[in-house]
Amino acid sequence: MRNRCLSIFTVLLIVLLVLAGCAQKSTKKPETTGPKQLKSEPTISLYDNKTGEKKQVKLEEYITGVVAAEMEPSWPVNALAAQAILARTFTMENIESGRVKELHGTDVSTSVEESQAYDPSRINDHVRQAVQKTRGEVITHNGAYIKAWFSASNGGKTASAAEGLSYTKTPTPYIKDNINDPMSVQNTLPEIQKWTAEIPGSKVQEAVRSVSGKDPGPLTSAAIAEKGPSGRTVQLKINNVTVGGPAFRLAAGSTEIRSMYLTDVTVSNGNLVLTGQGYGHGVGMSQWGAKNMAEKGTSPEDIIKFYFKDVEIGRLYK
Repeated sequence: MRNRCLSIFTVLLIVLLVLAGCAQKSTKKPETTGPKQLKSEPTISLYDNKTGEKKQVKLEEYITGVVAAEMEPSWPVNALAAQAILARTFTMENIESGRVKELHGTDVSTSVEESQAYDPSRINDHVRQAVQKTRGEVITHNGAYIKAWFSASNGGKTASAAEGLSYTKTPTPYIKDNINDPMSVQNTLPEIQKWTAEIPGSKVQEAVRSVSGKDPGPLTSAAIAEKGPSGRTVQLKINNVTVGGPAFRLAAGSTEIRSMYLTDVTVSNGNLVLTGQGYGHGVGMSQWGAKNMAEKGTSPEDIIKFYFKDVEIGRLYK
């Protein structure tokens, strides 16, 4: 009887050990690997939207032209370097998606809507140093390139992709949203800290029609219908038609309507009058925030990690 009890006890002990091992195995985090390392710097194909020309360029040469176009070349090297890492990540993710390839048969283009701004004529030593300093560096989350979004200034608070861009196609858990960012508004231009835009009623009517498919009629009333967590307008009501804030901004003019971080919406003499703060969608890195942090000695990598979480910054090639 005693031997039988010992046998049962032994079997139970083995079962418990096996179950414990399985549980431990199941809770172990899967190893994450970044994008495949490249033996050397790649050459990519570039489509010039102005001339229609297609040419081959080295990736770092292209990134240098992008950084010079997307950020003020005289800004601190570390800010430009953070922009370079974002630009390189954006480029690799864009190439991987094949978006431009479908349009022009090339990896990238010079169009802001299709790729990124590109202007080699603005390149200076600051830009060259920033790109060289971060050569090959990209940002990943769980082994995949992130959506490397940035804007000029988030107005003091960051936004999620859903709030700032109405982007919900894929999860973006690496975006730090609804965090205070005083650096984004310090020492910025007055027209970024607070601005007012007056949009002609006819243009508003056309924008609403293009976004919603509904004609609101001549402009008589306007109001914020819904705000997101950071305070941005995600729904705007024009007469009796409600439209998405980010989509309306693009349709009505993203240069005039600098952001959807609105503080006041009125109608005056048949025109839409908007008052707000910041410049851009507010998702990801703030360029003015990067500038101010860089001036305090913050590294490019730490600037990026202020705006993105749970990410890795690695080198694709030497």
